[in-house]
Amino acid sequence: MTGKRHGQAGFTLLEILIALVVFSLVLLVLQQGFQTATMLFERQHGMLAAQAELGAVDRLLRGLITRADPGAGREGPLFVGQAHGLVLRGTLPMALGNQPDAQADIRLSVDTRHRLLLIWIPYRHVIESAAGERQQTLLTNVTDLDCSYFSNGHWNTTWDGDHLPALVRIRIRFPDGDPRHWPDIVASPLLDPMP
Repeated sequence: MTGKRHGQAGFTLLEILIALVVFSLVLLVLQQGFQTATMLFERQHGMLAAQAELGAVDRLLRGLITRADPGAGREGPLFVGQAHGLVLRGTLPMALGNQPDAQADIRLSVDTRHRLLLIWIPYRHVIESAAGERQQTLLTNVTDLDCSYFSNGHWNTTWDGDHLPALVRIRIRFPDGDPRHWPDIVASPLLDPMP
C-alpha cells in the first residue's frame, strides 16, 4: 500500500516563536504608549492644579482689595502699602473668617521661607482684639511680591494716606525656571466710605 503521508495539522516551533516575538513587540509598544500618555496626563494635571491655585489666590487678593475699608478719616490710615507688601482693614472671606462680613486687620507679605502669607487679626470696633494673629500660606516658593498704588495719574511704590488708592497692582514673582506664571493683579478698592 502506498501510503500518503498526511501532514499533521498545527504550527511548527519556529512559527510559534515568531508569533510570540511579534506579540511581545506589540505589547511593548502598547506599554510605552500607555506610560507616555500617563506621564502627559500627570504633567497636565499638575499644571492645571498650579493654575487653579493661582486663580484662587488671584480671586482672594482681588476680593480683599475691593473690600478694603476706606474708613471715615478719623481712625488714621486703614490702608498702608509698601513696595513688597501691604496692610489693610477689610472684610475677611468666609473661608478665613467664621462670620459673614467679619472685619480684620490684614497683612500680605512674603516671609524669609519664600511663602506668600496672609496674616490677620480680627478687628473689634471698641474692644481690643483678644484673638491672636492668624496666618494662612497662600503660595510657596515665591521669590518676591511687588506692590504699587495708583493715584493722581501715576503709580507709587508706597501708600500711606487717609484714603484708598484708585488702583492696587500686585505682582507675584516666582524663581527663574518655575513653570508658574501669572499676570499682574490689578484691583480697585471701593472708594466710598462705609456707612
